[in-house]
Order: sequence, then C-alpha cells, then structure tokens
Amino acid sequence: MFNVTVLKMKDILKYLSSFALAVMIIILIGKSLGKAKENGNSENGIIQKLESKIDILSKNNMMQALDLTIPVISNINKEYREIAKEDKEKDEEQNQSKNVLKGMLGVQISAINGMENIEKEKSSTISEEEDNNENLENQTEKIEEAGVETEVITQNPIKDGSNTNIRSVKIKNETSYQLTEDLFNTNDLVIDNKNIVLFHTHSCESYTSSEKYPYTPTGNYRTTDLNYTVTRLGTELETYLKKYNYNVIHNMDYHDYPAYNGSYTRSLKTVENILQTTPSDIIIDIHRDAIGSRNDYAPTVKIGEEEAAQLMFVIGTDEGGLWHPNWRENLKFAIKIQEKAEEMYPGLFKTMMVTTSRYNQHTGKYASIIEVGATGNTLDQCLVSMKYLAEVMHEVIK
Repeated sequence: MFNVTVLKMKDILKYLSSFALAVMIIILIGKSLGKAKENGNSENGIIQKLESKIDILSKNNMMQALDLTIPVISNINKEYREIAKEDKEKDEEQNQSKNVLKGMLGVQISAINGMENIEKEKSSTISEEEDNNENLENQTEKIEEAGVETEVITQNPIKDGSNTNIRSVKIKNETSYQLTEDLFNTNDLVIDNKNIVLFHTHSCESYTSSEKYPYTPTGNYRTTDLNYTVTRLGTELETYLKKYNYNVIHNMDYHDYPAYNGSYTRSLKTVENILQTTPSDIIIDIHRDAIGSRNDYAPTVKIGEEEAAQLMFVIGTDEGGLWHPNWRENLKFAIKIQEKAEEMYPGLFKTMMVTTSRYNQHTGKYASIIEVGATGNTLDQCLVSMKYLAEVMHEVIK
C-alpha cells in the first residue's frame, strides 16, 4: 500500500509541474502578444513568432504531456498551428500573386519595348521615304536649256552610285583606274570614219507592254519578236541618223537566241564580219538595262511634252585581262556625247558606268554599249529616246 501511495504522489507532482509550466507558457505568450501590440508589429510577425515557439514546444515530451492532460492547451496549440498554416498559405498565395503580377508586368514591358521598336522602325522607314522623296524631288527639278524644258520623272529611282565627275558627266567607276579630266580632253577628239555600226548582243531584250505596242513576253521581259525588242530601237535610231546623211549598218541577227550563253562571242563575230567590208570608228551595242528584279524601275525624262527613256553608257576596259588598247578613246567619245546631251537635254543620260569587262569594245575606236531604259519603260518611251540620241550624236560627229 505504501509503495502505491508513493507512486500516486509522484504522478500528482508531475502533473502539477506540467500545469505550472503551462501557466508560465501562457503568461509568456500573453506578454509577447502585449509587447508586439505595443510595438505596432504586424499580425504576420506575431503569428511567425508563435509558430516558432509552438514548433519548439511541440518537440518537447512535456508539451506532448500537456496536450494529453490539458485539452484546453491542446486546442490553443491546434488553433495557433492552424493560424500559422493559414498565414503560410496566404504568403504563398501572395507570392504567387506577385509572380503573376511580375509576369504581367514583364508582358507589358515587352509590349512597350515592342511598340518602341515599331516606332523606331516606323521612324526609320519614314526617314528613308523622306530621303527617297528628296532624291525624287532632286531628280524632278526642272531645267530649261536652249528653250527646251527637261524634267527627270523617274518613279522609284535607283541610287546612281557615281564616284567620279568629269566636268558635267557623272561616272560610276568600277575599276581601279584613276579617271581624271586631263586624261579625257574631248576638244581633241577626231572622228575619221563616220560610218556607224549598230547591233544587239541581247537581241531579245524587251519592255513593259503598252497599249500601242502590246506583246506577250516569252521570258523575263524578253521576246523573239524583234518588233518589240531593243532591235526595234536600232531600226529607229538608224532611220533618224540616215536623215543626217550618215551611212548606218544595222545588224538584226539573234545573238542571245536560242541560247543566251555565248551571246558576246556570237556578236563579236558579227561585228568583225561587218568591219571587213565597212570600216567604222563608231560601233554601238544597244541594250536594255537588265534590272529584271525591279519591274517598277522606269528611268524616264520628260523633254518638252514627250516622255523618253533615259540612256546609259557602259564602257569596258582592259582591267579584266583581255586585250583592249583603245578603251580610253571609247570613254572619251562617250564623255563627249554625254556632255553634249547635258547641254541640249539635261537628264537624257544617267550616270555612266566604267567596268572591268571588255564587252567587245576593242573592235572600234569609239565603241560603246548604250542601255536604253529598263524593264519598267515602254517601247513608246524608248523610241522617243532614239530621236534625241540621234540629234545629240549628230552635233558631236558633224
């Protein structure tokens, strides 16, 4: 009996100790709550502190004993754990909300950046359009010369790329040779033989179909019907030159049909055969500017009330390695013609090109390529050009 009684007293002391400890914990919690309230701490901070203390106590066997012996304390602990859990869930929701807001903000910033890029591109495009308009305005500047008003009216112009000027003539020099005025004094130019040879290395080059000259292309602005090609221009130029009493030989053979490759080899044989019976200083290969990818490009000049396709000299050299001893004389003749054209009909010629290729121009003292218009021009405009070209040539040759 005594031993049993002793055990019961120990249990009572144990319970009392636990109860005393619980009371102390409650007092401590109350003080913590009061202090937090006085310091103006947020509810979230209080709950975090409670959660920390509850976690510490939950690891203690004595706390477990309280949960077992004092239901009230257990309920309090449970409530605080639930509060802490709810608060944690709220924090997670807030973090998720922050992430969502951050993502939305990122999208908005990206959209703003995109709009800024669009504005920059738009500004760049407008700037380019303004530059093009300025170029166009410069090209459409009216010039009055010798009582005839001329005006370049090219739509969608291409930059001329000139890098050399010899007096009034602009040149795009694609060679390493230095082209200076003292090398090309045209005052001493003498034409001994005034026979004129016209031919076409690319006989099938044609233009944009028009109401007056409709045709069906058999390729990219090409046709075998020579009534609608550069060959027809040769016939027109021949007619006008003969009115000035020049002896003109116009060859109308195909050189680029049925095969395009080898065109210059075939046209060289044609010219050499002609020169055997009719020597000539002036040999002109009439082409069309072969800018097939720009079907909207139509270099045009208005002379009086007529629209004419612009012309362009292409002069070859020996820099490509082929024998060509008279390329400087070829260039001098072209400069002389273009200078006269600038006096009579400013804008009739575009920037001259000087290249590394020979283009069969070694066959004559004053040989050249003349490109008439481009794919966007009509045959009507190109035929008008031949009238003015013949007049300019006559002023130089006579």
